Amino acid sequence: MPENFLVIQTASIGDVVLATPILEKLHQFYPDAQIDLLVRKGYEGLFKNHPFLHHIYKWDKSKRKYFNLWELTRVIRRNKYDYVINLQRFFSTGLLTAFSGSKHRIGFDKNPLSFLFDQKIPHQIGSQAPDMHEIDRNLRLVEAITDKSSVKPRLYPTQDHFAKVSRYKTSTYICIAPASLWFTKQYPEEKWIEFVHSVPKKFKIYLLGSASDQQLCDRIISQSGSAHAENLSGKLNLLESAALMQDAHMNFVNDSAPMHLASALNAPVTVLFCSTVTSFGFGPLSDNARVIETTEKLSCRPCGIHGFRQCPEGHFRCATTIENQKLIERL
Repeated sequence: MPENFLVIQTASIGDVVLATPILEKLHQFYPDAQIDLLVRKGYEGLFKNHPFLHHIYKWDKSKRKYFNLWELTRVIRRNKYDYVINLQRFFSTGLLTAFSGSKHRIGFDKNPLSFLFDQKIPHQIGSQAPDMHEIDRNLRLVEAITDKSSVKPRLYPTQDHFAKVSRYKTSTYICIAPASLWFTKQYPEEKWIEFVHSVPKKFKIYLLGSASDQQLCDRIISQSGSAHAENLSGKLNLLESAALMQDAHMNFVNDSAPMHLASALNAPVTVLFCSTVTSFGFGPLSDNARVIETTEKLSCRPCGIHGFRQCPEGHFRCATTIENQKLIERL
């Protein structure tokens, strides 16, 4: 029986959340095994007081990136893992996996160093595997040592996280996470303003995001004229935000990290898909989830798996043609 596992996912917040089914599955089949996780520094807070994770490695990519990677490799080699499971397809984590000293090194075939892995699993997306969700792509990495069943993402906010946001739950509320790292994945600011303005006054509105989203949220509240909206961006950490989203009447988000936070807490969610589409496998997984997208047949959509900093065609009709009424109906 395996005694210890290391799971590697050092990409974005959403990708890290979508790695959690691997953790759930390993714990389900090997409840006494030690499960460790490697994430990008800054995302370790997602796993504070996680009930069955033993250790969180943090890779600092902001400075001395490759020196830190080498130091991590040395530490990981000393731990002699039975299994190292790499969810990424990049050279850096491929290097770490290949030289981990693990008995079993598992990763996707698209990793440039996959020829050094013991098991390489085909990575299929788009037309190769239409509508396969990312969690099921990831779970294929451990299928041989578990089974073929699917498991949803899960995060574990603590009592402290729920206590921090309890004061915001005194009336019926909705949450809006209006920002995205990518312009073409973000519902336009003027459309968010229109929506906030039209939300009935019986709903308290909380705008969520990081500190860098504060000005965007301030503008949305100010220009919407809403007296029942409050800007919480930069005031809550990721697990506190998730704890607030869990009990919301509805959460409105882009195709971005907050969608995956909602999935991990089974929170009700409405997702605005602009330039991207759900067939890539990154859609919401909550029981009460709906995707809203343009009804126009656009030959340019989707323009890519990831977002762009501007619309390649210059018109951004995949976003601007989404009707506000579709959002209001979700209330």
